[in-house]
Amino acid sequence: MGVCVRIPATTANLGPGFDTLGMALSLYNTLEAAWSSGSLEFEVTGDGAELVPRDATNVVYQAMHSVFEKVGQASLLEERGVRIHIHNNVPVTRGLGSSATAIVGGLWAANVLLGQPLSEDELVHMAVEIEGHPDNVTPAIFGGIVVSGMVNGKVYSKRFSPPPEMSCVVAIPDFQLATKTSRKALPPAVSHADAVHNVSRSSLMVAALVEGNFDMLCNLMDDRLHEPYRMPLVPGMKDAIARAKEAGALAAVLSGSGPTLIAFCKERADRIGTALQEGFQAEGIGSEIMILSPAEQGVEIFSSDT
Repeated sequence: MGVCVRIPATTANLGPGFDTLGMALSLYNTLEAAWSSGSLEFEVTGDGAELVPRDATNVVYQAMHSVFEKVGQASLLEERGVRIHIHNNVPVTRGLGSSATAIVGGLWAANVLLGQPLSEDELVHMAVEIEGHPDNVTPAIFGGIVVSGMVNGKVYSKRFSPPPEMSCVVAIPDFQLATKTSRKALPPAVSHADAVHNVSRSSLMVAALVEGNFDMLCNLMDDRLHEPYRMPLVPGMKDAIARAKEAGALAAVLSGSGPTLIAFCKERADRIGTALQEGFQAEGIGSEIMILSPAEQGVEIFSSDT
């Protein structure tokens, strides 16, 4: 017997909530892990399987190893070995939290194999430490919408449920954009005016989401800290967002560090998806459209026959 872990995709930032806001989405990766006969065995299926390492450099394995190391059992993992099967539905390096699913899945699977010696708080801290920022890993853990941050080395987070009427239209262009590359486009400092712009909008946006105030939400997902600098890395982004709003989207933004775009709506999801796709097509870029829902449930653990 082993363990099966299901982890949702996430969209980070939600426009102005840079490195702070994130939401879980109804698209999932699964991870099965069990003891092997003394070796590391990998099977990877699904989206981008050919891009995923099948050795000790794999993020899932590294996350698992960090748990074993923390409880003083690193040698046990190496002696017994582990068999890992990853199935990806979340596109790799597209701004939908694929690395967060790997980190969270690895941490939770390892903790179960060891009899759950670590608390949820300890695992959350480890996930944020590995990822480097909390906006993707915390909604992958808790589900819903999560506001989070690091204060004096401690992770603080607050989860709340998304408005039940909300739908998410995701446009995934046919190219990848590594988070490291996208972060390099950001300036070392921003103006006081731009900082105030984002603080006011992200604060009001949390209130709008909690209340389900869609009219208020329309005017708040406007960012000055990261999207203007990342836009040149995503051809068609400006046009696609404008078309999506014309088609009825409440708002449309870059999902995480991109290149995926996400539009929020109550209706007309198909029309909005077509509009996003047409924005990319104008630049000669194909894209896949997914209509998703916010996911209330974060990481889930099941038994496995693996």
